[in-house]
Amino acid sequence: MSDSQGPKQVDDPSYHSENHTAVQTCGWTKNSLRGEGKCYKNIFYGIESHRCIQMTPVVKCNERCVFCWRDHAGHAYELGDVEWDDPAAVADASIELQTKLLSGFGGNEDVPRERFDDAMEPRHVAISLDGEPTLYPHLPELIEEFHDRDITTFLVSNGTKPEVLDACDPTQLYVSVDAPDRQTFERTVKAVEDDAWENLVDTLDVLADKEDTRTVIRTTLVNGHNMHHPEWYAAMCTRARADYVELKAYMHVGHSRGRLDRDSMPDHEDVVDFADRMAEYLPHDEQKEVPASRVALLANESDTWIPKLNKDSEFWN
Repeated sequence: MSDSQGPKQVDDPSYHSENHTAVQTCGWTKNSLRGEGKCYKNIFYGIESHRCIQMTPVVKCNERCVFCWRDHAGHAYELGDVEWDDPAAVADASIELQTKLLSGFGGNEDVPRERFDDAMEPRHVAISLDGEPTLYPHLPELIEEFHDRDITTFLVSNGTKPEVLDACDPTQLYVSVDAPDRQTFERTVKAVEDDAWENLVDTLDVLADKEDTRTVIRTTLVNGHNMHHPEWYAAMCTRARADYVELKAYMHVGHSRGRLDRDSMPDHEDVVDFADRMAEYLPHDEQKEVPASRVALLANESDTWIPKLNKDSEFWN
């Protein structure tokens, strides 16, 4: 965003340019405006879909997950020459672009005026979209800028930068745990950095120390790749003391179709079954599910954690 034009709308998942920030209107935002349903995050976490910004402060990722819908070639550039923008400017421009992108709905007869007016005042931001947000050096300050504007923050990270996440205090912090062991991690996540697995394990400890941030371990389940050892996944959730465990089926869309076949996509029943198997090792006593999104949620309603696996188990090594 070094030309000071603000974040760009991402119309193509392979998008990147000299501007390091991007915004894209989520399909669920449009559906919610028209009264055609809301994102499963509304059911799980109370996010108002029509008031949610979807953005990223950096269009680059340091992992090459086989299940990712994005074009990995779009992340193959260096950050050394990037002129990083001020976090206040990024926050203001994200809000401005969101309202601009949705402005046409003001004339849509299927959109109630009150709902449209609400959408013009965003109250949530999902810091995800594309790339790994912790590569932006001013991420903690960006989160605070959104909070200063009465916008809740939902940060999604791959956990490769524990020191950055330690400094961040979003409303809700998702960390992707897409493998229960190092070998599966290397096959499925294909991290660019050699110490990615070790950093992910360190990130679990960062989550465990978060007191004012709601924490979520999120796993994308892929048939034939990472749907095994639910007890080891549970141990990772236990180590992180995660408030929620979110399990979602891989979806055969975008550029992932060139890496995986359609059979890699689990049915919703498979996701729920895997959640049940994990729950046998966790204190989470509540489960929600949204079949249309093939997603299940385990919630911890207890203040007491009783680990059923020792964190020194063999799979950590």
